[in-house]
Amino acid sequence: MAIAKSGVIIILLFALASYADAAAAVRARPPVGHDVFGDKNNAKDVPLPGEKLVNVLSFGAKGDGVFDSTEAFMQAWQAVCHTEGQNRLYIPAGKFLVSSMYFQGPCLAPNPVTIQVEGTVLATTDISEYENGDWLMFQKINGLKIIGGGTFDGQGQKSWEYTENCEASNEVCVRNPSSLFFMEVQNAIVQNIRSVNPKGFHVFITKCSNIRMRKLKLIAPETSPNTDGIHISSSVNVIIARNSISTGDDCISMIQGSENIFINRLKCGPGHGISIGSLGKYENEREVRGVSIKNSALIGTTNGLRIKTWPDRYGGGASMISFSNINMTNVKNPIIIDQEYECYPNCQKKPSLVKIQDIHFANVKGTTISPIAVDLRCSKLYPCSGVTIRDIDLKFGNAPSSARCVNVKPVYGGFLNPPACM
Repeated sequence: MAIAKSGVIIILLFALASYADAAAAVRARPPVGHDVFGDKNNAKDVPLPGEKLVNVLSFGAKGDGVFDSTEAFMQAWQAVCHTEGQNRLYIPAGKFLVSSMYFQGPCLAPNPVTIQVEGTVLATTDISEYENGDWLMFQKINGLKIIGGGTFDGQGQKSWEYTENCEASNEVCVRNPSSLFFMEVQNAIVQNIRSVNPKGFHVFITKCSNIRMRKLKLIAPETSPNTDGIHISSSVNVIIARNSISTGDDCISMIQGSENIFINRLKCGPGHGISIGSLGKYENEREVRGVSIKNSALIGTTNGLRIKTWPDRYGGGASMISFSNINMTNVKNPIIIDQEYECYPNCQKKPSLVKIQDIHFANVKGTTISPIAVDLRCSKLYPCSGVTIRDIDLKFGNAPSSARCVNVKPVYGGFLNPPACM
C-alpha cells in the first residue's frame, strides 16, 4: 500500500512539473501570427513541437538600450547551439545593446538553428571594440534561420566620420565592421529583418553555400560611405529575393568566387546600384560566374547594372551574367562595363587582365540622367566577348540618349534606345 501511494505521489509531482514547464513555455512563447515565409499557408514564427525556446532575458539581457547584453547573448547562443535538442534563440521586444560577437558552430542541435529577433539589437558605438572583426559574426554553421521581423541597428554614424576623414587624408583605411557577417555557413535563410545604419556593410557573405536572403529591408543614408547592402565573395548558390535596399554604396556587390547567384524582385535606391566587382584587385582571383538579376527596380542610383575591373592589376573573370526585366528611374549610369575603374578618363595604365564574356542585357527600361545610357568600355588586351543587348529603352529627358562601345562588339536585337553603337 505504501508503495502504491508513493507511485501516485510521484505521478502527481511529475504532472505538476510538466504543467509548470508547459505554462512557462506558453508565457515565454512569442506572439502568434508572424509568418516565416510571408505566405499565409506557411509555418509561423512559433516554436515547433519539442523545440526549446531560449530567451536572452533568462541570461540577464536587458532591453533598455543601455545595459551591455553581450555576455547574456553569448550564453544564450551557447545554450542553443551547443546543447543537444532542437533549440531557438529568442530576442523579444526591446532594445538590446551588444558589442562584437561570434555565433560559432558547428552546433550540436539538429538543423536548422533558429534565431528569432522581434526587438532591436543595437551595436555599441566604440569602434575600438571591433578591431578583431565585424559586429555579429556567424561562422561554421550548417543550418541557420534568422527571422522575426526585428531590427539590427549598427549605429554607424561615428564610423562614417572615421571613413570620411581617413579617405580625405589619403591614408590606408581599415574596412568598417559589417553588421551581419557570414563565413563558412551552409543552408541558411535570413528573412523578414531590418538592418539600419551599419558601420560598414549591412550583410557580408563569404565562403558560404546555399544561402537565401528574403524580404529584408536594409537602410542607411545616401551619404553613408561603404555601406553596401549585400556583399558576396567566394560563395555559391545564393538566392536574394524580394528585398528593399536604400544605402550609401552598392545595393548588392559580388566579387571573386561568387557563383550561381540569383537576384529577383530587388528594389534598390538610393545607392550605387548592382555591381559585379571591382575585379582584378587581388592575385589568383576566382571568376564570378553564373549570375542572374531579374524583375528589379533601381531608383535614383549612381549606377544601374555595372561590371567593374581594375586596370594594371591582376587577372580573373566574369562570365554567364544576365540582367533582364529591369526598370530604372533617374539612374546616372544605367548599363556600364568599366574596365578602367578609377582610372577613366585618359587612363595611362596597362589594360585590365580580367576577361569578361557572355554578358546579357534584356528588357531594361526607364529614365537616365546621363546622355550615355549604355557605356561599355572593355579591355584592349582582353576585349569583352559574347555581349548581347536586346529590348533597351532608356530615355534621357527630351534629348536622345546614346551608347558607347570600346573593345567590344555586342550582338543587338529588338527595340533599341539608345541606338546600337558601332
